Amino acid sequence: MPETPATPVPSAPVFPPGRYGRRRTHRHRRPWVPALLAAALLAVTVAASYRLYRQYGDPNYDAQVITYTEITDSQLVLDFRVTVPAGGSAVCVLRARARDGAEVAREEMRVDAEPGQRHLTVRHRLATTARPMLGEVLRCRPAD
Repeated sequence: MPETPATPVPSAPVFPPGRYGRRRTHRHRRPWVPALLAAALLAVTVAASYRLYRQYGDPNYDAQVITYTEITDSQLVLDFRVTVPAGGSAVCVLRARARDGAEVAREEMRVDAEPGQRHLTVRHRLATTARPMLGEVLRCRPAD
């Protein structure tokens, strides 16, 4: 006599009707949606990088403070060196700060180079609202 199992092994589970809700249907995947989102993210990243580089990262415009002198309660004379493209011009933001770190002067100054000249040495007098402790060049950018 051959042995047969007492309970048959079903090939797929059998669920009572209406008890567990509807079975999910197979959804069609859209492979172009993630690709489109990745392309959009890449475009936004490139645009933001380009804008930030133009605003803050142009190596053709560089400034170094040489010295600051003639410090009084109402002024500071700032000597600095600017590197620009040959014959170009730049707008530099100058600032003076007090001993406690408060900003006592801020000014934008346009610097123009002679044709063929890349390095300029500039002297500028900053009018301050209180006695300054130091003078600095925050940044230089291309003149518009």
